[in-house]
Amino acid sequence: MPHLDALEAESAHIFREVAATFERPVLLFSGGKDSVVMLHLAAKAFWPAPLPFPVLHIDTGHNFDEVIDYRDATVERLGLRLVVGRVQDDIDAGRVVEDTGPRGSRNRLQTTTLLRSIREGGYDAVFGGARRDEEKARAKERVFSFRDEYGQWEPRSQRPELWNIYNGKHRPGEHIRVFPLSNWTELDIWSYIAAEGIDLPPLYYAHRRPVVQRDGMLLAHTRFLRLLDGEQPYEATVRFRTVGDATCTGCVESSASTPDEVVVEVAAARVTERGATRADDRISEAGMEDRKREGYF
Repeated sequence: MPHLDALEAESAHIFREVAATFERPVLLFSGGKDSVVMLHLAAKAFWPAPLPFPVLHIDTGHNFDEVIDYRDATVERLGLRLVVGRVQDDIDAGRVVEDTGPRGSRNRLQTTTLLRSIREGGYDAVFGGARRDEEKARAKERVFSFRDEYGQWEPRSQRPELWNIYNGKHRPGEHIRVFPLSNWTELDIWSYIAAEGIDLPPLYYAHRRPVVQRDGMLLAHTRFLRLLDGEQPYEATVRFRTVGDATCTGCVESSASTPDEVVVEVAAARVTERGATRADDRISEAGMEDRKREGYF
């Protein structure tokens, strides 16, 4: 079986296993390339029936406009049930405190909103688009990642998955994060996008936009980004390798304007997209693992 066909079949099996095992699954959908591919795979896995679970977007309020437009168009096109958990609601309720400094980001605040949305929706399985090649903490994940009654992740509590046999057993209040793209790489994702003709938000392809150089990264100069002393925006031809909160997601200079051109570019890359363009992963050597223990994606 060709490599991409094997990955697709594995992901379809995971989706169907969850649908058969859990009562209230939900799929996390941000409009980023991984969640777009995950949604595409889910739609194929259950076709011609509609998706048997809703999609959940954790909205920081600091999103790229292109991503929100894409999300809404996709929901309408596929007739999806969209649930939106808003970080602003938790800020207003006093459940979290926003860092309003020039380097402040709402990215970490998403954990509280995510756990609240899971609790309010009664979801017992949550599909996420994480891949093991992205970051070392994610490389520790099982496909079925057990979370305790507080939504927390403990690496030593994870279950073996010999012969791709998944254990979804959990008590009330606990849930399982499920990662159908665990064994995919960034190159696999882009090769699949090219092969399937999957539409993406336009910021994944080369375009001109104002950017700011900060800490060795290019950040988009949006209405959410506060300039530091001495910073001066300038225009560059860039694209995004990953999409998240606009205050901490960087872009790279690129002329790749089609999926095939991006495939060539990614094949030559030696740094993962999170390592190259996510400022929130640079808070400490174990930054991602610490946030995952708190209940992060």
